[in-house]
Amino acid sequence: MSSGALYSVLFCCMGNICRSPTAEGVMRAYLERHGWAGRVHLDSAGTHGWHVGAPPDPRAQRHAAARGYDLSRLRARRVEVADFVRFDLVLAMDEENLAALRALAPAEHEDKVQLLMRYARRHRSPIVPDPYYGPAAGFDVVLDYVEDACEGLLEHVRGFLVDAGNFPVKT
Repeated sequence: MSSGALYSVLFCCMGNICRSPTAEGVMRAYLERHGWAGRVHLDSAGTHGWHVGAPPDPRAQRHAAARGYDLSRLRARRVEVADFVRFDLVLAMDEENLAALRALAPAEHEDKVQLLMRYARRHRSPIVPDPYYGPAAGFDVVLDYVEDACEGLLEHVRGFLVDAGNFPVKT
């Protein structure tokens, strides 16, 4: 966790080039808008190491930029066992990645592993669908789902920060 951060969230998908960096970028923008960027540490990672060191998929970057999110500085990395100690929440984009994360997580940290879409309010899908092999419109669907889930996640984080007692949060 970065210094000063009271809470930390890791977003995970398969290769860490589409969905999880999109979620990190969206949530980072939401935190910045609320003035909470220094209070919450964010990162993203993949359950597989296929794209380690690579920037997000150009299509993900393009669609995110059209909505005002900058993913250009992000680089793919693979989930490490130490991440389950470092992060308060480890959020998977789908059931396959959820299973991979639970298999990797030490037993005492399994409860941190959840699906991102559990925080969604408008979309009822349990997963953020993988847009990699589909049409470009799939990247907009990812953004729709991620924005919804990150709004709910923001409320969860807000509750944690208020409960921490040393962080005044404006409503």
